[in-house]
Amino acid sequence: MDVRWEEAGWERLTGRAGRRRLPVWDCTVGLVVGDESVLLIDPGSCLREGVEIRAGAERLTGRRVTHIAFTHGHFDHVLGAAAFSGAEVYAAVGLDSVLDAGREPLRRTAVRHGLAASEAAEAVELLVLPRHAVSGEWTLELGGVRVLLANLGPGHTGHDLAVFVPGERETVFCGDLVEESGEPQAGGDAVPARWPDALDRLLALGGDDALYVPGHGAVVDAAFVRAQRATLAARFGVSEA
Repeated sequence: MDVRWEEAGWERLTGRAGRRRLPVWDCTVGLVVGDESVLLIDPGSCLREGVEIRAGAERLTGRRVTHIAFTHGHFDHVLGAAAFSGAEVYAAVGLDSVLDAGREPLRRTAVRHGLAASEAAEAVELLVLPRHAVSGEWTLELGGVRVLLANLGPGHTGHDLAVFVPGERETVFCGDLVEESGEPQAGGDAVPARWPDALDRLLALGGDDALYVPGHGAVVDAAFVRAQRATLAARFGVSEA
């Protein structure tokens, strides 16, 4: 890579992994650069945003994004995927059916949160469904780096996936299981009683020394995730482990 992460619009986290915090909803997208393949974690909220992300990724790597992981199915995390032609898309098992059956609610939610109606309609019309269903753990070999995709069970939604990237410090892309820029959001598709358990699994796989990358906000450590786990357990009346 001849272009530095920051020059291409990315924040470098470790040698192979970086991220961008997108405007408006402060949604984080991640990038993992292998010798042979490039993985994007969440492609943005619309086609326009996806195109911008793709341009930055290609400027950094000189190659196209070959793999995409959806951390969950909310509009700001999936609707940019059509900008990445030919990419193999991974998600927690069952999310493909949820997205396919929920196109109209997805469009309405995007508009309600401020996405232009025309952009929401275009993105939903071109909605990319995941082809690869992760039921437990799935290892992706990107060339020089092996990335673990882990279905952590229901929590923030019924279909939450985390991405674990080895390096000088393990980097964990948490999706909205963890949020730093505000209180964790529990919408109608959340499973509050299971959310603390999902965070326990996240911590068990990531460990005490990992960098935890929330779906929204600044990078945090394991202590922050534990504190948020305790807050969620108290908020939803879940007994401590």
